Amino acid sequence: QVRLSESGGGLVQAGDSLRLSCAFSGRPFSNYYVGWFRQAPGKEREFVGGVRRNARNTYYADFVKGRFTVGRENVKNTAYLEMNMLKPEDTAVYYCAAATYYSDSDNPETYEYWGQGTQVTVYS
Repeated sequence: QVRLSESGGGLVQAGDSLRLSCAFSGRPFSNYYVGWFRQAPGKEREFVGGVRRNARNTYYADFVKGRFTVGRENVKNTAYLEMNMLKPEDTAVYYCAAATYYSDSDNPETYEYWGQGTQVTVYS
């Protein structure tokens, strides 16, 4: 059974950085595309970025604008989301998700497996 677990969220000031981690277990990690999403109160879940199975190719939402970096280490069964220059509007619950059949998808319905989420709060 595939399981994902995020960690690394917290309360930070605008302009600070955070690194979120996603621990994967249950199946061969390199078989899955990993995406990061976020959901703010009262808003729909939105795609942040993703990394392909080869760990070399990444894909980002336009609003990231070079502030965020996604990556993965297949030998460690982990993925990460490095966030820099955080803004109050980045406040949300952040989720990692795994997709078996898709790559570079911003549609949550294409991801079969989800973590429980980690809260990121940015204050000004």
